[in-house]
Amino acid sequence: MRFGTDGLRGVAGAELTPELALALGQAAARVLGADQWFVGRDPRRSGALLSAALVAGLAAGGAEVADLGVLPTPGVAFWAAVEGAPAAVVSASHNPFADNGIKLFGPGGRKLSDDVERRIELELHAGATLRSGLDLGTVAPLDGAGRYADHLSGTLEGRSLTGLRVVIDTAHGAAAGLGQTVLRELGCDVAAVLGDAPDGVNINHGCGSTHLGPLADAVLATGADVGIALDGDADRCLAVDHRGQVVDGDQLLALLALDLRARGRLAGDTVVVTVMSNLGLHLAMAEAGVHLETTAVGDRYVLDRMEAGGFALGGEQSGHVILRRLATTGDGLLSALQVLDVMHRTGRPLAELAGVVQRLPQVLVNVRVAGSAKEALAGSEAVRAAVAQVESELGDHGRVLLRPSGTEPLVRVMVEAPTDALAREAAARIAKVVEATLS
Repeated sequence: MRFGTDGLRGVAGAELTPELALALGQAAARVLGADQWFVGRDPRRSGALLSAALVAGLAAGGAEVADLGVLPTPGVAFWAAVEGAPAAVVSASHNPFADNGIKLFGPGGRKLSDDVERRIELELHAGATLRSGLDLGTVAPLDGAGRYADHLSGTLEGRSLTGLRVVIDTAHGAAAGLGQTVLRELGCDVAAVLGDAPDGVNINHGCGSTHLGPLADAVLATGADVGIALDGDADRCLAVDHRGQVVDGDQLLALLALDLRARGRLAGDTVVVTVMSNLGLHLAMAEAGVHLETTAVGDRYVLDRMEAGGFALGGEQSGHVILRRLATTGDGLLSALQVLDVMHRTGRPLAELAGVVQRLPQVLVNVRVAGSAKEALAGSEAVRAAVAQVESELGDHGRVLLRPSGTEPLVRVMVEAPTDALAREAAARIAKVVEATLS
């Protein structure tokens, strides 16, 4: 296996095996150093097995390993940041329980660069350098939740959230228990808790940020002010307002951007987003005088641009929100607390705050092509002509994006338009040309 945009990921036991995790641990210890490592995981069934193998590989490579047990991915990154040590998390994020993954962080809690990942891949294929005796590392358990929870609460700078009635869905994942505890300690009235009983196989199943229906129902049933949805490793957050309407990552970014700017904390009056962000966000931020920097899809690219430009806020429509002053990666619980803090300080409901973004209908069509999607797109005059025609028709009231898949022979056709019917018709028209020309 090779590193993807978010570490290694695959079916546990088939593509991602204990043997691979063991070898990866040894290779990572050689490349990143073997002094101190922090390792955490989410609660899916294969997590303990793969984490044990990874920890064994790190210790076999001479590392002193602190085993954090079940902890959100951003919690593991937090430990790497405060201790200045590398870290690893065993999780497949929002994927179903049969999948798993391994994500590595460098010292300081940052995701690894492509160059470092290539060095680890080379070491992985080179085979292990065996150690013995005093050259072997050690493994010790460490309860990582308490200090991480204190960090989350501390980001509110002493303010409480007293009076806010909240429903939270932790997706039967790594933030189960922790999420509701942090909210209650900050004064929230937690009206209901969903997805808080992980059994190893129910992670992300019909719950969390990928299935918002139950959360919306619970918000309406309890009369809550807001619903918060995390994914399995709690690195993303979506929300539901008091009317049961979904508030996506673009809307969360917009309300946070405007609040940060009002307090003089939005560096460069700039937010970093990906090419998939809705045109409604672009229009709303332009009207507010906030500049958007756009990157390829993937929170690692967002963070790279944020660090290069010294920007404070960035993220994705999917709910990955990066508050660079407070964290080194996307953190669903942290994002939720910041949104609740805006609501509490301003006294404004989430529906009003998020309403600054009027989302345009967005349609995505996947078209299978022959050979390399990237190369096929680059050489097709017919496809370029079809895109140009639709762009001309939409003018400033819509957008077209063609994106080759990085893992499959697919071209993703995305169209935004003033109405759903227009977006669907335009996307189908372009997809037909792509299929006829490149399949």
